[in-house]
Amino acid sequence: MFNKKLDLAVCALSAFAVTPALAADAFPAKPVRIVVPFAAGGGVDLTARILAQKLTERMGQSVIVDNRVGASGIIGTEYVAKAAPDGYTLLVGSQTSQAVVPAMHTKLNYDTSRDFVGVTIIAVSPLVIVIHPSLPIKSVKDLIALAKARPGQLTFGAASGGTPHMAGELFKLAAKVDLLFVPYKGEGPAIADALGGQISMVFSNLPIGMPQAQSGRLRALAVTSKQRVATAPDVPTVAESGLPGYEASTWFGLFAPSATPRDIVIKLNADSVAALNNVEVKERMAAQGLFVVANTPEQIAEFMKLEIPKWAKIVKAAGITPQ
Repeated sequence: MFNKKLDLAVCALSAFAVTPALAADAFPAKPVRIVVPFAAGGGVDLTARILAQKLTERMGQSVIVDNRVGASGIIGTEYVAKAAPDGYTLLVGSQTSQAVVPAMHTKLNYDTSRDFVGVTIIAVSPLVIVIHPSLPIKSVKDLIALAKARPGQLTFGAASGGTPHMAGELFKLAAKVDLLFVPYKGEGPAIADALGGQISMVFSNLPIGMPQAQSGRLRALAVTSKQRVATAPDVPTVAESGLPGYEASTWFGLFAPSATPRDIVIKLNADSVAALNNVEVKERMAAQGLFVVANTPEQIAEFMKLEIPKWAKIVKAAGITPQ
C-alpha cells in the first residue's frame, strides 16, 4: 500500500514538473499584449506596431498594442512590471523609460534592473548634431573649441529627459564644455527654433534633423552612433571627430516581467528575431530612421548592465529632475 501511494505521489510530482514545459510548448494560446508606455504616433509606438503586426502573422495569435500613457512612461512600465509573468503581457521600452526615468525618480514601485527580462533590442536610431549655419562651426572639434571660448553661450534644445537631451548632456560631460540646455515640449519646436537661430543646435533624431541639413537650412556636424549610418555616409561620428567612446542613440527593446519562464522568453525572442529580420519590416524601420538589431536575451542583458548606470551618471551630473 505504501509503495502504491509512493508511486502515485511520484507520478503526480512528475506531472507537475513538466507542466511549465508543456505550457511553453503551447505558447501562445491566447492574444499577446504589448504595452507602450507613451502616446500613439511616437517612435516607441510606431516600433511596437511594426513588430506586433509581423508577430501576429508568425505566432498565430493576435498581438495587440496597448498604449498606457502617463508620468513619463512610468504608468505603462509599472503595469508590465506587476503583470503575470506568463509571456502574455510585454513592454516595448526605450532608453528613456528603462534607463533615464528610473534615474530621475527615486521612489518608483518597480526596478528596471530587477523586474524585467529583456527579450531583444528591436532597433536603434542614431541622432545627428545639427547647428544653425550662421555659426562658424564645421566640425565637432570646432564646436568644442567655440563652446570653451564662449562658456554657457551656445544653446541646445530638447524635451527634458529624452534621448536628444541626454545626448547633449553626455556631450557636455565628455567634452568638458558648458552648453546651455533649453527645454522644449518636443523636438519639433526645438528644430523650429534652431532654424530660426533662437538656439544654437539640436541633437536631433535622424528623420527630423537630416532633411533640414540636406536642404542647407541646418548643418550636420556628426552622428551619435558608433559607426556612420548608410543614409548619411558623409557625416562622421562624434567618436571619430574628437570624442572617442561617445555614443548616444535612441533604442527600443522588448521586455517581459522578470519571472517569465526561460523557455517562453526564448520563444518570444525567436519569433521576434525572425519578424524583425523580415525584409519588409527592415524597410519600414529604415524609413523611420531605425536600424534593426534583433539580438539575444543574453546580449540585451549585458547591454542593460551598461546602459542603466551610464545614464544614471549623466542624470546625476546634470542635476536633471522630473518636470
